[in-house]
Order: sequence, then C-alpha cells, then structure tokens
Amino acid sequence: MVIEEAIRINTDLETVWKNFTDLTCWADWNTVTTDAASGSGRLEEGEKFTFCLRPFSLPITVEPKIEEVVPLKKVVWSGGRFGISSRHEFLFQQLADGVLVTSREQFSGLPLLLGGKPLTEKISRDLVVLMLQQLKKACEGDTG
Repeated sequence: MVIEEAIRINTDLETVWKNFTDLTCWADWNTVTTDAASGSGRLEEGEKFTFCLRPFSLPITVEPKIEEVVPLKKVVWSGGRFGISSRHEFLFQQLADGVLVTSREQFSGLPLLLGGKPLTEKISRDLVVLMLQQLKKACEGDTG
C-alpha cells in the first residue's frame, strides 16, 4: 500500500526545511505527532527518533530510523509496529512561487493482507494530509 500526497507552500525552501527537520519546533505546528525527539533534536541520517501518534484514542509510540537526509531535498525514515512496516519519504522541490512538499509512504505487512488495508489507508492518508497542511501554515506564517 502506498500513500502519496503533496502540498505547495508559499515560502522559500530554507524555511520549509528548517521547520520540517528541526524536531524542537514540531510541537509548535504539528498536532499529528507529539513528543518528537532525537539525540540531536533534528532529523539526521542514521539516527533514530521517536514520536507519538494518536490515530485512535490510545497513543502509539513510533521509533523510526532516519535512512537518508539530502539537505533541502529529501528525508527518508522507516520503521514498524504491530506487524506493519513502513518507509516514509518526504521530497522538497523549489518552485518559482514556493516549495512543493511530497509525502510518499509505503506500508507492508501481514495485517494489511488480512483486511487491515482500508482502515490503515484512510487513517494514514488523513494524518499525512493534516501534517502537510499544518507544515504549510507554520511555514507561511514564519517571519524569520
């Protein structure tokens, strides 16, 4: 299962990159995840980081590994919980009038094969769309 969503953000690439890769500011704009943290406070290649999701009423702590960081271009992390593995890629592309941020998440695992795909897909898509919308709002309102 693959979920891909994108959003255009009306600001410069550096502002988007800073807001996205600095975990210390996620609490200021990101309601999709809580308690985001890493050893460095940033998304850095080779590190693990943690965050909490609440797709239902119970929190789920996730600890993905950051596989790849290409400054101002790409962040990729992967992890898994409850028999479902995921690889999440965020791409950042400078446009003439802003920045295109694309989220592409690929899921696999036995629970999806046993009928969990429709619910997982809807919840995951809703969370990604909300996170991208919140990133857009934070970046477009950022004056420094």
